[in-house]
Amino acid sequence: MQNNKPDYYNKIDKAYYKTWELLNQGLANRNATFHIPVFICGEDNNSSGRIIVLRSLNEKEKKICFHSDIRSNKIKILKKNPKGCFLFYDKTQKIQLRISGKMKINYQNEITKKSWKKTSHMSRQCYLGKISPGTETNYPTSGLTKDIDNSKYSIKESESGYKNFCVIEAYITSIEWLYLAAKGHRRAQFTFKDDHVDKKWLIP
Repeated sequence: MQNNKPDYYNKIDKAYYKTWELLNQGLANRNATFHIPVFICGEDNNSSGRIIVLRSLNEKEKKICFHSDIRSNKIKILKKNPKGCFLFYDKTQKIQLRISGKMKINYQNEITKKSWKKTSHMSRQCYLGKISPGTETNYPTSGLTKDIDNSKYSIKESESGYKNFCVIEAYITSIEWLYLAAKGHRRAQFTFKDDHVDKKWLIP
């Protein structure tokens, strides 16, 4: 049984390495489970979660980035409370990550310009709606015109969506790692302060 245990089972440095390995796989592979985590934010006694797409990752700076519509409700929430967390889970690996951090909203700056240029024709569609996400409607709709819904727009025409585009940078403060196993679960916490990483085991 011992031989079937992964190398990170009882070695916290290996667990830490595995964490970033899975995150990098999630960034590189759109089919990887870590590509679309749940992002949760809230204020007062309310919180809400949604699926986001992992857009960039910086292990050295301990930073995760994703895109959003500046008009969305989560932007309003983050302006009041910049703290948020991500929930990742890989069923095959049986590893869960809870990543907490402080969010920074980038809007019409060098970061958004660079990210927008890399945003594909299809992905730009999300930002071409004239009505804000979450607006009440009397009928089912994507909020887009028929032509935009059918991708009948050029890259040049899609530039109008930039005014609704923003990039959220999550500066990670801690990662909680959980490995689920019949042989006994393992749980660890990685806390970041400046360039230091504090690694400790937790009871699962």
